[in-house]
Amino acid sequence: CVTRVELSVSCRSLLDRDLGSRSDPLCVVLQDVGGGRWAEVDRTERIKNCQNPEFCKKLVVDYYFEKVQKLKFGVYDIDNKSFDLNDDDYLGGIECTLGQVVSSSVFTRPLELKQGKPAGKGTITVSAEEIKDTRVVYLETEARNLDKKDFLGKSDPFLEFYKQSDAGTWQLVYRSEVIKNNLNPCWRKFSVPLQTFCGADFNKPIKVQCADHDSDGSHDLIGAFETNLAQLQKAGDGSPVEFECIHPEKKQKKKSYKNSGIIRIKSCKIETEYSFLDYVMGGCQINFTVGVDFTGSNGDPKSPDSLHYISPDGINEYLIAIWSVGSVVQDYDTDKLFPAFGFGAQVPPSWQVSHEFPLNFNPTNPYCQGIQGIVDAYRQILPQIRLYGPTNFSPIINHVARFAAHSAQQGTASQYFILLIITDGEITDLDQTRQAIVNASKLPMSIIIVGVGEADFKAMEFLDGDNGVLKSPTGEPAARDIVQFVPFRQFKN
Repeated sequence: CVTRVELSVSCRSLLDRDLGSRSDPLCVVLQDVGGGRWAEVDRTERIKNCQNPEFCKKLVVDYYFEKVQKLKFGVYDIDNKSFDLNDDDYLGGIECTLGQVVSSSVFTRPLELKQGKPAGKGTITVSAEEIKDTRVVYLETEARNLDKKDFLGKSDPFLEFYKQSDAGTWQLVYRSEVIKNNLNPCWRKFSVPLQTFCGADFNKPIKVQCADHDSDGSHDLIGAFETNLAQLQKAGDGSPVEFECIHPEKKQKKKSYKNSGIIRIKSCKIETEYSFLDYVMGGCQINFTVGVDFTGSNGDPKSPDSLHYISPDGINEYLIAIWSVGSVVQDYDTDKLFPAFGFGAQVPPSWQVSHEFPLNFNPTNPYCQGIQGIVDAYRQILPQIRLYGPTNFSPIINHVARFAAHSAQQGTASQYFILLIITDGEITDLDQTRQAIVNASKLPMSIIIVGVGEADFKAMEFLDGDNGVLKSPTGEPAARDIVQFVPFRQFKN
């Protein structure tokens, strides 16, 4: 799930390195490729004699939501023709993540010559825009009086849409379902991205073929016609656009041949589909909540074979999972306050089992400051609780769903909720959890379940819904697939 992003860069009050004239700045963007190495991604043009440059060339970067992408912007005064920047004066730079840039409407930072040393009063401003065409073509089609191709029955027609490539070849962009034994078929409404359908060119030739399906793969052509999106668009509001379906060989052989049927485009609409970045750049906040499994099956935290045992270097699988998911999500939340809960433990002072207790023991304010705050609260609470059971997921899912439902009523798409549940895999309230997930699937929320340890995670894979739509115990299907299960052992490294 990669998107291309254009970054526009401008600077103010750059240092002056040239004697007798002003600096000639250029901006370069580098990306952290691991192991302390940085690779250049793109650079702007050089602007002559300018302390407050607004660069015209956009820097193009591939954006992956699920990665923390560290970027370094460097501004140089260019006084020679060489591509190498090492022989040019450095006017300052910044380090940040791409997530920080795309989630701020305007991202301005003071330039530094090195960490903690400001480059005079210089600042850099970066703004992001997604490069995309998210328009989608929706088509409804039917046919009348198609030729009968089968000896015993009628035809089994299906449609194929092709676009003409720049080289003049035809590329298949959509194939409809087959309608059995019907010379007047009406096909399902379908959609194709505009870019795929015709390269977003409304006059690019499109060929439509209608054929009779044979199970042995030797489909017979009924007929074809050529058109373009501009013509198709005239369909709609009860006035379809009709095309004669022509079989080229029949047309040559028979003088009296008219057509092999009529294809009707009942409606053709072009709509915009909003992308993830449309929401983030429009100010949508991602709210991150953590639920930690403190049930007895994890083992006694004091024992080195427990999943909650904190190793001498201060980590365990629970902490690594919190860091991994949290470090990606935190750039998209302005206040950096994350509610964190435990479930399945006996909690002081009454030692009742609780299925949603705040990790900081503060029910009126369960928020932790940053990912580090969650980690600190987890470490402090471990010695104070007793691991117990059963393992109930539904209370914490319903807890977050209440916030998501409240936000959905605002009608502004300004909040999205992510619940990270980290568990050793046993689950006691499967039916209630199924119901909770189906209810939540209508709300602006997603659930990530990370399974730690070596248990059998069949129940988690079932909740993930990848092998068929998850249904509630009463048979209601989930409105969308909102659960992603991740077995930690497969992604350890």
